[in-house]
Amino acid sequence: MNDPNASTPAFLNLFELERAAEQRLPPMAWAYYAGGARDEVTLRENRAAYEGLALRYRVLRDVSDRYLSTTLLGAELSMPILVAPTAFHRLACEDGEIATAAAAGSAGTVMILSTISTCAMEDVVVASGGPVWFQLYVFRDRGATEELVRRAEAAGCEALVLTVDAQVWGVRERDVQHRFGLPEGVTLPNLSGAMARVDRVPEGSGLGAYVNALFDPTLSWDDLEWLAGITDLPVLVKGIVHPDDARQAVERGAAGVIVSNHGGRQLDTAPATIRVLPDVAGAVDRALEYAGRDRSDFPVLVDGGIRRGTDVVKALALGADAVCVGRPILWGLATGGERGARRALDMLRTELDGAIALCGARTPAEIRAMGRELVMGAE
Repeated sequence: MNDPNASTPAFLNLFELERAAEQRLPPMAWAYYAGGARDEVTLRENRAAYEGLALRYRVLRDVSDRYLSTTLLGAELSMPILVAPTAFHRLACEDGEIATAAAAGSAGTVMILSTISTCAMEDVVVASGGPVWFQLYVFRDRGATEELVRRAEAAGCEALVLTVDAQVWGVRERDVQHRFGLPEGVTLPNLSGAMARVDRVPEGSGLGAYVNALFDPTLSWDDLEWLAGITDLPVLVKGIVHPDDARQAVERGAAGVIVSNHGGRQLDTAPATIRVLPDVAGAVDRALEYAGRDRSDFPVLVDGGIRRGTDVVKALALGADAVCVGRPILWGLATGGERGARRALDMLRTELDGAIALCGARTPAEIRAMGRELVMGAE
């Protein structure tokens, strides 16, 4: 694990940060963070799809005053970029998710904390000083699942993010090759007993064995209604790539959706998220209109492959209210702890500000209003 107090080098972009992280992380940790399912087709396509879209910008517009702030579920954020839920941050630096939370809080944005965090949710919320949402996996032990919800409420988390695409674990061959498991002294303090450990196994991935033994594969739409019914927190559904699932999420009580293929780590050859975003956002808009609800109360977010400010612009124009960024935060942690994670967010913020201006807009809302006319190459 790396020293979070080490100096943070000056990186030009997130790709340089990633290369530096690969040099600093132990091979097993790098393989876990960087890898995807099977042949990693979706992992690559998440990135390639953004590169295949062009921005048809507008000119001769006054862009001297620009504002990146946005509001999601009542929270005022400094920019439409959130920290996506990723696991095991203590593999990147000793302070783990506490460092990530501090970086997100100082950047004025939301951290979405994973169920399988290596720091306790209570400590993470305190460290953030800003909004923290809790990402929830549903376990076979529904009592343990409900206990997680109650802890998240008591800790001060402001939303739940139900992940729905991982009840059966996608095979990540890099993890199998390295026989992934958590090192001694690194546990999952949001859980107890066997659920608090991810041990190495004689063959394969310890995390794969953990999930297949403990996560509930019977998860269904009825469980979304159950979850929404036992808490006053808004519940977002993460893992949506099909418009019919987006419609059902609206009808079954969700407070928002995250267009996600789990970073290319579950079903390989699933579509890139930016490709399906317009259809999902359109389905949400139609379902909300039918229900007499307002889109301002139902955010559509997207993750997967976002590495540049221009990627954020493309996502906003194609229907997202904001984006979630995962791996770049881990690269920041690995290269500079809290300061490195904050540097990753600041790089994206700076790039987004410049990209919005060069498109002929002043705010994320103006980019959204420009819509698909701004983006060439979208299906």
